Amino acid sequence: MPSVRPSSSPSSLANLTPVKVDVVQLGVVDYREAWELQRTLAERVGTGELPDTVLFLEHPPTITLGRRAETGELHVPDGAEVDIVEVDRGGKSTYHAPGQLVCYPILDLSRHGQDVKQYCRMLEESIAKTLSAFSLAATTFEGLTGVWLDSPPRKIASIGIHLSKWISTHGYALNVDLDPAPFTEWITACGLDGYAFTSVARELGRPVPVDEVRPHAVQAFADVFDVEIEARTLTAA
Repeated sequence: MPSVRPSSSPSSLANLTPVKVDVVQLGVVDYREAWELQRTLAERVGTGELPDTVLFLEHPPTITLGRRAETGELHVPDGAEVDIVEVDRGGKSTYHAPGQLVCYPILDLSRHGQDVKQYCRMLEESIAKTLSAFSLAATTFEGLTGVWLDSPPRKIASIGIHLSKWISTHGYALNVDLDPAPFTEWITACGLDGYAFTSVARELGRPVPVDEVRPHAVQAFADVFDVEIEARTLTAA
């Protein structure tokens, strides 16, 4: 098993000069609609028409295949009600469904260090800080993507990003309260075979609505990225 590396300290990754970030909360949005919205926002953030914008939402059951996905990762049973979408993010396959909190930061990384590895570490730390509000100790493993809980290792959040001219799209997906079975029964999630997947609800042993987790995720993002959050209303259309 790869060695565990502790989550990075927020203070070592934070921006020196806070910037304002719009946060938009959308509820459950079709994956393709959300992807198109990201592209539209990325263009406007890139031209300076909009400030950095972070979307928090959920998706109906959807399997996404990243740029490194392989056909052998799919083993969806006949009759399964799930959409399958090939996307431009990094990584392999993953699964989305209601009960999973998805965060899509549309950021100009020239304002956040212009460092891809640092950006991914900051996303990891945002997730870890969110989980700490529920007394869950997150970690990462060298050579494995996403955020995990240890002893035994079980994955609780996935990360996959795309950059164009230093504008980010895609982001992370945190399992709050959903059945993790499709991660192993429908796909070989993230190309990982034989690994367990979990959720906040499973770890706490009680139902956990996404609405309970979202405020902690917003604050964690603000703390780690050292930004000022402003709520914004937006439609997915």
